[in-house]
Amino acid sequence: MQESRTQVLVLGGGPGGYAAAFAAADHGLAVTLVDGRENPGGVCLYEGCIPSKALLHAAAVLREAEDAKEIGIAFPAPAVDLDRLRAWKRGVVDRLTRGLGTLTRQRKVTYVRGQGAFDGRTSVVVATAEGERRVRFEQAIVATGSRAFFPPDFPAKGERIMDAGGALEIPDVPQRLLVVGGGYIGTELATIYSALGSAVTLVELTGTLLPGMDPDLVKVLAPRLGRRLHAILLETKVASVAETTDGVRVTLEKGGAATRAEFDRVLVCIGRLPNTGGIGLERAGVTLSKRGFIAVDEERRTSNPQIFAIGDVTGGPMLAHKAAREGKVAANVIAGHTDRYMPIAVPAVVYTDPELAWAGRTDTEARAQGRAVKVSTFPWPASGRAMTVDRPDGLTKLVTDAATGEVLGMGIAGQGAGDLIAEGVVAIEMQATAADIGLMIHPHPTFSETILEAAEAAQGHATHFLGRR
Repeated sequence: MQESRTQVLVLGGGPGGYAAAFAAADHGLAVTLVDGRENPGGVCLYEGCIPSKALLHAAAVLREAEDAKEIGIAFPAPAVDLDRLRAWKRGVVDRLTRGLGTLTRQRKVTYVRGQGAFDGRTSVVVATAEGERRVRFEQAIVATGSRAFFPPDFPAKGERIMDAGGALEIPDVPQRLLVVGGGYIGTELATIYSALGSAVTLVELTGTLLPGMDPDLVKVLAPRLGRRLHAILLETKVASVAETTDGVRVTLEKGGAATRAEFDRVLVCIGRLPNTGGIGLERAGVTLSKRGFIAVDEERRTSNPQIFAIGDVTGGPMLAHKAAREGKVAANVIAGHTDRYMPIAVPAVVYTDPELAWAGRTDTEARAQGRAVKVSTFPWPASGRAMTVDRPDGLTKLVTDAATGEVLGMGIAGQGAGDLIAEGVVAIEMQATAADIGLMIHPHPTFSETILEAAEAAQGHATHFLGRR
């Protein structure tokens, strides 16, 4: 068996893994990055974040063309060329992944393509196309990510039963699509397929879309999404799924009553599981939590002090930017620098129409922690920018400490919310107050002004909105 040595071995080439590998290389360490794909990128870049956002852009173009009639501009019905749409999406992914491959070589990171598993506390065996290869390391970082969860009583993935990765391939535009799960992946994919022409039925087991999210933001999304989809069924369980010769027969249950429906395809989006099995963690002396995640400390160090873990395998929000920050923490610590993963605010974005974004604590969470809070909102119908682009369906919300005015949380529902939320992250991490934001000049007319006005509302004097007195 071929054998090599490295200072740092990174197992998994997703956003956390390649960020960790690049950071360690920038510190002057010898780094080996192991992943099964041709170039780094992981699920996020190959079949998750990036292709979904490319297709959501296509969906937005279709919706804008349709909505333009409201401002006196009418277009002929658009024709969707699925082959060209798929090719364009693949082109976006290919350019980005090739770019990461170039950066890997430029940083002199050794890239080993294959499936790796620990065979001891300080070595990994990689199954490559040329055979097995053992890599001995001084320090390792586990960044193997997560996979879609499929209920055990569901039929296996196939032609008509899809997970998110399969759905993003756009095999066709089914006339009738059932989306199981009203979280961020389900709502985003429902947005894409409904824009392409599918009659989408979305089923969610709980009583709300996007369970766990600030309900004030969900209230902005729900009406518009409800108009776009064929049906949204809350507090509804998928009791059975059976493929037939020409579709999928589904039994839905709500309040003890069962109904049957036929769909052309079913898309399952009900969660993800960490990829901690089959990679030899037990041989490496790495401890898992009861839920199957790798237990780590603030340095991202596992029970084996020579092995670190980052990203989806460690629990918490399964977000690419969270994994990337964790990867940089691990690399910094390995390089001998002091660093900790201790964020106050991890932003999250749902790329529906409108977008939803939030960071920090909601008012419910803050009160549960014993904080007295003030909630201030600025409705987008009072925004000049929102009105000029015919998108007044938005809300900007600030949660501040009632005594000090410190910004504890921010939520935004509206066009471009994902780009706006970074201001909230900076404010929360820097422990800024609403008064601090109110003193900062925001350009006019922009969506960013809604943050300024929400901050002014917290002080009782928003220029363009007279709230409750």
